Amino acid sequence: MEEFRRLNWDDSFFARDAVAVAAELIGAEFTVSGVGGIIVETEAYLPGDAASHSFAGATNRNRSMFGPPGHAYVYLSYGLHWCLNFVCLPGSAVLIRAIEPRWGLETMRARRGVSQERLLCSGPGRVGQALAIGKAEDGLPLGEEPFRLSPPAKRPHVSAGLRVGISKAVEHPWRFGMKDSPFLSRKF
Repeated sequence: MEEFRRLNWDDSFFARDAVAVAAELIGAEFTVSGVGGIIVETEAYLPGDAASHSFAGATNRNRSMFGPPGHAYVYLSYGLHWCLNFVCLPGSAVLIRAIEPRWGLETMRARRGVSQERLLCSGPGRVGQALAIGKAEDGLPLGEEPFRLSPPAKRPHVSAGLRVGISKAVEHPWRFGMKDSPFLSRKF
């Protein structure tokens, strides 16, 4: 807990193991152009991880995963949904799976075409759509506009469990979430 409070929320925060970063991002405030909320669910992906986009090495699609820490890695999932990741050490990243919507709710509702707050950002594709994430954000530094990322005022209770929505390396407990949050994509 002491280490958590001392960390700087700049590129050095991300220049670490993605599993540690994924757990410590829970409760952080995150916005894109003023629209966003509280990060309530994340998943870590490492270079030697068969489920990671970096597993087979650098490609045009995953180039940002091999770039500097503290930048966005954005990819299109199933040709439908833009998904946002925060790059950590080379070849590793944290997928933002769910956000508790707080700022720009009407904008998110318009982008998503739904009114229920729980459905705005509960899932990585929903996060991308609600925050208007696309290819243009790939590789951008998280410490600059349009992004704003702030640590939580108080460390929340964090749950950990197996990652979801993957078919390889399913045994890793690298999914983290705010305990009992109604905004999780799936319960723990």
